Amino acid sequence: MKNENPVLLAAAVDRLALIKAQIANLKREEDQLKDVLIDSGELTIDGQLHRAALSYCAGRECIDWKTIAAKLAPSRQLIAAHTSTGEPFYTVRVSARKG
Repeated sequence: MKNENPVLLAAAVDRLALIKAQIANLKREEDQLKDVLIDSGELTIDGQLHRAALSYCAGRECIDWKTIAAKLAPSRQLIAAHTSTGEPFYTVRVSARKG
């Protein structure tokens, strides 16, 4: 399903950039509203149509296995034997054009 029409592709790029900008604005507004609710100190807050429940979650504990392994100085063969590669995938980055 390759579409090689440059006009349609250019329109898709511009539309994607616009959507990403709108998402960024909404995310910023979401974060501000969450901060207001958190700063209230309430555990539940009722709106006209919805209810917000706030809870405090302790940080997740993460073990830095890469640093631990490096200190144990494993051989290249051991590292290669336990290394895998994930499935390939596409990524799309959008940036403003210069000029």
